[in-house]
Amino acid sequence: MPGPSSAAVAAVAAHPAARRGLLAVWGPGLIVMLADTDAGCLVTAAQSGAQWGYALVLPQLLLIPILFMVQEITVRLGVVTRKGHGQLITETFGRGWGAVSVAPLVVSSIGALLTEFAGIAGAGELFGISPWLTVPVATAALLAVGLMGSYRRAERIGIVVGLAQLFFVPAMLLARPNPAALLSGLGQLPLGNQGYLLLLAANVGAVIMPWMIFYQQTAVIDKGLTAADLRRERRDTAFGSVLTQAVMIVVIVTLAATVWTHHRNASLNTVGDIAAALGPFLGGTTASVLVGLAIVGAALVAALVVSLAGSWGLADVFGWRHSLNERVGRDNWRFYLVYALIHVVGAAVVLSAVNLVQLAVDVELINALLLPLVLGFLLALEAKALPPEHRMRGPYRWVVTGLCLVVIAFGLSMVPQALAAL
Repeated sequence: MPGPSSAAVAAVAAHPAARRGLLAVWGPGLIVMLADTDAGCLVTAAQSGAQWGYALVLPQLLLIPILFMVQEITVRLGVVTRKGHGQLITETFGRGWGAVSVAPLVVSSIGALLTEFAGIAGAGELFGISPWLTVPVATAALLAVGLMGSYRRAERIGIVVGLAQLFFVPAMLLARPNPAALLSGLGQLPLGNQGYLLLLAANVGAVIMPWMIFYQQTAVIDKGLTAADLRRERRDTAFGSVLTQAVMIVVIVTLAATVWTHHRNASLNTVGDIAAALGPFLGGTTASVLVGLAIVGAALVAALVVSLAGSWGLADVFGWRHSLNERVGRDNWRFYLVYALIHVVGAAVVLSAVNLVQLAVDVELINALLLPLVLGFLLALEAKALPPEHRMRGPYRWVVTGLCLVVIAFGLSMVPQALAAL
């Protein structure tokens, strides 16, 4: 089955510099984590802070090690087997299970991409720019990045753009959160409240998403990383895990210090509503600029990662050639066609108008419901597809397995409530 590796990728992997320089190794973990904090996640975090204050900060901290452990397994599967996630499932468990594994990827990717384009449209409207301009321009830019014929170049562009979500940091500083209220909120977990549980499920779904696993496993291959780079790629993933959760906490704290503290009944249905709610505390123009830039940066990097993950996953299962290091040709046109169609269809749906806040929360809830299947496949591959020397051992295996089982059990327990809320 043709995989993502190509002559170009092999040449990169063979080059000594590919394993010497920090920047030559770091990237897949950072970009996938920046994409993890996408427009939908930022909106979910904003809704969390506005509705529950600081009570959802502690779960964000607890999710850091789980996020790292899940993606670290993904990295090992990629650099050791040199196969994409869908391809590895297909070869290990059969084509039927490969198709089953892609189902949550497709659902999650479509939902996520819709939130990205809706976020871009909403951010443009903050400055009076029509979605009929911002969404097509964003679509064209994303297509151009994917068609450059270089994974490394696409990754660098994605990281630079994705770092714009850090504009929420000055927003938090201007909001002047109360340290005492923040510390008090860390001890509040109203698990008996169904509304809190639903937002907690949405936040869990906002942290571990199916497309992240498919993306990073193929990205480390396309970048030419090998088992020799494993330790530094773990650090890349660890840094990204802390960064993405720090951004989520920053957004929650910003909304908790403003909307939740002073105007708890504020209606947040669009990016404009979030900026308007922060306006009295940050200044109208400042709020629009900071929120707009953060949402656009998060949405663009996530749209790039999500569309690539979906295209790579489908190509894995169907056996199409799919390396970003190769320009469009007779062997890989199906992969690039899917990549293009994902953007065009997503943009068209968003231009028909959607409620971003409700869409974002619903998408993250769906991700939480898909976690049992996604994590189940991941643990099974770790135990069966990796050679013994690269498998988890000792207490670490039990900790990772135990945490994954807790997340799986939580996802299953939320099925009735989440389905009722969708």
